[in-house]
Parts: sequence; C-alpha cells; structure tokens
Amino acid sequence: MKWIIIIFAVSIAFCDVTGQTRTELERKRSDALKDIEYLDNMLEKTSMEKSESMNELNMIRRKLSLRENIINGLMEEQELLEGRMELNKLAIELMESDITILMKEYEKAIKHAQKVNKGNPEIAYILSSKDINQGYKRLKYLQQVAKYRRREAEIILELKKEVEENRSKLEMDLIEISELKKREERQKYNLNREQRSQRNIIISLSRKERELKKELEDKKRIAYEIEKEIARIIEEEKRKNEMNEITPEEMLVGDDFSKNMGRLPWPVERGVITSQFGVHDHPVIKGAKINNIGVEITSGTRETARAVFKGKVMSVFGISGGNMAVIIRHGKYLTVYQNLVNVKVRPGDEVEAKEYIGDVYFEGEGKSIIKFMVYEEREKKNPEDWLAKKSR
Repeated sequence: MKWIIIIFAVSIAFCDVTGQTRTELERKRSDALKDIEYLDNMLEKTSMEKSESMNELNMIRRKLSLRENIINGLMEEQELLEGRMELNKLAIELMESDITILMKEYEKAIKHAQKVNKGNPEIAYILSSKDINQGYKRLKYLQQVAKYRRREAEIILELKKEVEENRSKLEMDLIEISELKKREERQKYNLNREQRSQRNIIISLSRKERELKKELEDKKRIAYEIEKEIARIIEEEKRKNEMNEITPEEMLVGDDFSKNMGRLPWPVERGVITSQFGVHDHPVIKGAKINNIGVEITSGTRETARAVFKGKVMSVFGISGGNMAVIIRHGKYLTVYQNLVNVKVRPGDEVEAKEYIGDVYFEGEGKSIIKFMVYEEREKKNPEDWLAKKSR
C-alpha cells in the first residue's frame, strides 16, 4: 500500500506540473497562430503589389520560425502526455496488485469472523465478561474490528475507483496524442509549403543584388547615425553634470524601467517582429551580415508610435532615407523609435507610458515598419527581452 501512495502522489504532482506546462505551451501556440494569421494577411496584400522585397522575405522567415516553434511545442506536449501515461500505467498495475492482496486479506477476515461467531456469538462474548469493565473493553474491541473491516472494504472500493479514473485518463491521453499528431502533420505540411515560398523569393531577390546591397548600406548608415546621436546625448549630459551622475529622480525612473523587463508595452498597438536583434547572415547576399541594433516591427495597417515607458524626450531628428527618430531617456536607459512621421513631441518633453509620440511611416504595400531600440547608456540591448510577450 505504501508504494501505491508514493506512486499516486508522484502521479498527481506530475499531472499538476504537466498541466501548467501544457497551459503555457497552448498559450504560446495560440499567440504564434495569431501572429501567423496576421503575417498571412500582410503577405496577401503584398502579393497584390507583385513586388518582392526584403521585408516580404523577413515576414516569411518569421512565419517559418513561428511554425517551427509550434511544431516543437506540439512534440513537447506529446512527450508530456506520454510521460503521464507511463505513470498512470504504473499506478494502475500497483493498485490492482494491492486490490488483489486486500481482497484476499478481507476474505480471510470475514471467514474467520464467521467461524468465531458460530461458536461464540458477539453478544455472548460480551455477556461472558467477568465484570462491566471487561465487558466494555470487549465491546470496544468488537467495534474496532468492525471499523477495520469497513475501512478495508472502503479502501478496496477507493482503489477500484482510482483504477477506473486512471484508465479513463489513459484513454483521453491517447485521444489527445492522436489529435496532437494530426496538428503536427498539418503544421509540417504548412512549413514545407512556406519553405518553398521562401526559396522562390530568395531566387527572385538574388536578381536584385545591387539594390539589396544598397539597402544594407542604408541600414548601416541609419544605425551609425542613431548611435552617433546617442553618443552625443550622453556626452552632452556628462558635460552638464560635473560628477558624471544622473539625478536621483532619473535614477528612480531607470530602476523602475529595469524592474519592468519583459513587461513593457509595445511601441505600436499591433504588429509582428519581422527582423530580430543582433548579427545574422543575410538571407540572399552570400557572405554578407545584417547587424540589427534593434528590432523591426511590421504592422498591416497605419499605426501610431507610443512611448513604452515614462521618460524625457532627449532628441528628435531626421535621417536621410529613414524618416524621423525619437530618443527618450528613462534614467540610465534610452529607447529609440525610428521611421516616424508627424512627430508630436519635442526635446525636453516629459512623456508617460503609451503616450502618442508620432505616426509610423505607412508604406505603399499596405504596411508600416517601426524600428525600435533599447540602450543602457551606449550598450545595445535586445528589445524582445524588454517587451511584453504579447503584442496585442
């Protein structure tokens, strides 16, 4: 019986853990499917323009990444369910073994009681006591024996019930695994179709290598101008402060900003990250690298840009070929919003979280792209680590 309790406890704990994990996996899958649907709508509009671009390729690449995450999540769910099934099978075997033992013991106890009662009925056993005290003790003894028998019968019934419940769970898990495998196959089919689409666009874009190289150089120039402006802001602040320290008020804002890592609102109401932070191989130009100092968020509609946290506007400046950029300080942190038009803030303005700062430039293909960056002084940070996991 001891082993049953241990296995049963482990099984319950495992089910609790896997339940929480599966909930998280299902949430991530739901978010990924929403992003894929959003990207599909944008790609449909782009296809009507009949003009392949790096952004279109980035959207497809993002879809592939999301699709692979979904497939990995489905496989992980299957593994969790299979692990739970193994535990349930073990629990059933042990419970059935204990039921057999208990049934035999219970049967022996009943037969023994019947033999005793034939020659010495319970009432006679009590009445034959030499005094009241002994009679009371015998009565309590008989009550304990009866209680023990009832408890044994209850344990047998409880174990049988647990066996049936675990068998039902096994059947349900088998159905769920079958459904997960079907979903996985559908996702793999879609993945293969999107990989073919990616290859076709890469072939098409490879004929525009000169344009792509110019686009890559423009990105480098824009990144350089942003970093140069940030360096200027920091140097100017240092000159204003002989101690090279920010004020206690600014430090407080910075502390608050750091505490909200992974919870900041997105700089646009709706969108999908189509170009990620860091150094990546160029998908078309062999040997070339893309060094993203932030992320690109693509939206399928006109979008307004908003501050992701309270702070002070430090700079508003234009970039040739990159529209306007806004830099906001949050203590020792800075956030950058680039590719804006109709900017509504000026240097020195205090802004609150989600406050409107301008419009994201709306391109002809029915989409808008904001370039968003996070710095800790001059050190570039990955914005995805700071933004809330859901964009909507």
